[in-house]
Amino acid sequence: MKSTISLILLAVFTVSCSSTTTIISSDKDAKIYIDGELRGRGTVTHTDMKIVGASTVVKMSKKGCEDQIQSFAKNEEFDAGACAGGVFTLVPFLWIMKYKPTHTYEFECRTTK
Repeated sequence: MKSTISLILLAVFTVSCSSTTTIISSDKDAKIYIDGELRGRGTVTHTDMKIVGASTVVKMSKKGCEDQIQSFAKNEEFDAGACAGGVFTLVPFLWIMKYKPTHTYEFECRTTK
């Protein structure tokens, strides 16, 4: 019984600490890198457990075009679930903010020289 409760609490803690956003490039062929890792082309979903204020770097690239770099931070929306968890233990307050559901970026191909 105790192990079941512990497992449920761990699952709730893990879910309440994560935040998800969808990154959309106006160019469906542009490669999208998140924090240096290739995640796909055009549209990708990103989930992480970074703490409040941590930033994420998005690089979009396409052959023959200059890379375009954007960033967003985990301070865009309030997370009521993490706040409620923070009432019982202080740790969830580190995840009290989350990302906006989507981040859309205009990719303009500026040719490389």
